[in-house]
Amino acid sequence: MTRIHITGNAGSGKTTLARLLGSRLGLPVCHLDDVVWQSGWRKTPADERVARERELVAQKRWVIDGVSRTVREAADVIVLLDISRPVAYLRCAKRNWRYLFTSRPELPPRCPELLIAPHLVRLIWRFQTEALPTIIDHATASGSEFYRIRNRDDRARLLRALGVNQSG
Repeated sequence: MTRIHITGNAGSGKTTLARLLGSRLGLPVCHLDDVVWQSGWRKTPADERVARERELVAQKRWVIDGVSRTVREAADVIVLLDISRPVAYLRCAKRNWRYLFTSRPELPPRCPELLIAPHLVRLIWRFQTEALPTIIDHATASGSEFYRIRNRDDRARLLRALGVNQSG
């Protein structure tokens, strides 16, 4: 259990959980936002993205956050952060405010949140109908351990299952 994929909607807490698990389990952490995006919110060409994702999953130990079938298929553990749209919007608004005119640490340079706000609104709205069913279908059929996190109790159960100390 050394390859953990954390997936979910924008604002679901993927990066936060990835950092926690990486730190507590001693695993390297990668954020797919850094693979998907290039400086100035330019999308990485598809062939380059696929190659970079394959390089990442070829490693023996990792925590990778983001939405990717390649990563999901390589994972030993799949964690789906399934939060409501209102919570996703609120968390993105809080994050966007902090990084309104600058890039978040896990993004390439010149990727201020302000430039993608309309995209995030659409992405969050569509996630539950367009991405969520596919993620659930693939995760449940994958043979990997699968955790669907909807609340604090689910999150606590995940941390216990992974042997992560929840204090401190």
